[in-house]
Amino acid sequence: MIKAVLFDLDGTLLDRDASLADFIDVQYDRLIKWVGHIPKEQYVFRFIELDQRGYVWKDKVYEQLAVEFQIQGISKEALLQDYVTEFKNHCVPFPNLLEMLGELKKQSILMGIITNGRGQFQLDNIKALGIESYFDAILISEWEGMKKPEARIFHRALNLLGAAPCESVFIGDHPEHDVQAARSIGMKGFWKKDWQWNEPQADGVVDDLMEVLEWIEN
Repeated sequence: MIKAVLFDLDGTLLDRDASLADFIDVQYDRLIKWVGHIPKEQYVFRFIELDQRGYVWKDKVYEQLAVEFQIQGISKEALLQDYVTEFKNHCVPFPNLLEMLGELKKQSILMGIITNGRGQFQLDNIKALGIESYFDAILISEWEGMKKPEARIFHRALNLLGAAPCESVFIGDHPEHDVQAARSIGMKGFWKKDWQWNEPQADGVVDDLMEVLEWIEN
């Protein structure tokens, strides 16, 4: 019987691609005084390219943009602060997020999030999605001093939930950091389908989040 369901955040609950695209489009308009000499499409494309789907922190992204596009009058630190402050206002959930979490809650299943990233930044995004109250444990790598795919961050989450690995499921988009890491400690590992990765060896594949409920029932 499944007692606990744990999730990754970016690319699993948060549609980060859509969120980032919306953010950078609006940021360009907000900062047009300093970036208006750059064609908008070029600025957006290059930002997304340098970001590497979140695996490069934005200090490096803005530093490179400032050099390439000769951005003047605003520092890379100010550009980064704008990102940190404003990104949460552009968080886009995957379809059926609240419905799925609500159904799991009705079944009294314990829920947790394990996400790599900056502590307050990730928590702000969780709050922006309106999902913080659904979770019994939220672990963010910066605050935990460890990160996926380290086994101990999964064990810490399970200890907080009072669940054994064999009673637990982890759902994430990264084949190694999420699926394989969870399976390696005895959890079920479900893959949230993502175009960037080839389908990994997993206990289940999730496209629409409502499919989580079907897998749990089975």
